[in-house]
Amino acid sequence: MAETLTTPARPRRPAWRRSPLTVAGLVLIIVLALIAVSAPVIAPADPLKQVLSTRLEPPSAAHWLGTDQLGRDVLSRMIYGARISLLIGIVVVGLAASVGTFVGLIAGYAGGWLDEGLMRLTDVFFAFPALILAMAISGALGPSLTNAMIAIAVVSWPVYARLVRAQVLSLREREYVEAARSLGASAERIVWQHILPNTLAPLLVQASFDMGGAILSAAGLSFIGFGTQPPTAEWGVMISEGRNYIATQSWLSLFPGLAILFTVAAFNLIGDGLRDALDPRLRGTG
Repeated sequence: MAETLTTPARPRRPAWRRSPLTVAGLVLIIVLALIAVSAPVIAPADPLKQVLSTRLEPPSAAHWLGTDQLGRDVLSRMIYGARISLLIGIVVVGLAASVGTFVGLIAGYAGGWLDEGLMRLTDVFFAFPALILAMAISGALGPSLTNAMIAIAVVSWPVYARLVRAQVLSLREREYVEAARSLGASAERIVWQHILPNTLAPLLVQASFDMGGAILSAAGLSFIGFGTQPPTAEWGVMISEGRNYIATQSWLSLFPGLAILFTVAAFNLIGDGLRDALDPRLRGTG
């Protein structure tokens, strides 16, 4: 009897590694983080230093991305702006995810009138356009970077609350939860040790998408004067300051606008990759 030759199966790569765009997004964010951390070392000039004799110079060997209306080096301001943008994404997503996860866990596991009340509260936030509500909150608190981050986090947490609640409603009737409950485990132990860990996958995906959204929203608030205030080197502020020169010195708004574009796109690509990697229906394919 002839022996059947079998070809050893090739090890499957993780889903996110099968997408060159996801890898590109991850590399871009890593590079951006390294730039932000090493800003004092690699920035060619002080981002706040004004040299009026060199104002509005086009990109050149002396100033790779040109200078702005006050003679400040645009490249240096963009490098320091990366610090603020990443800080905004981390703080906003951290606050929104923490509050939303806590509310979603309570609502989903407790049920009843508490669930109904918390979900109606989230409906109130969903009833307003997110950016308009963020503008109102930031304006009421006073224009600043800190207040802008608080405002964006306030309008972002209901998404996490809804997401976590939906996961909890599905998980609280699973066999392992029923087993823990029958063994006398407290509600707190069940929620934090058995349910919460199983909600982390969709939370990570949502957070990666929201990192880019938070950076974009903060830049929008800064552009209209409700966020970071001049002379701070922040991409939204730079676009706002350069809008009066857009017809003649387009680099003032072009370069920070491209920085926002590529950063938001990179976080979205990472989110797509995480979704594919954490989706059990996709793990065994490819």
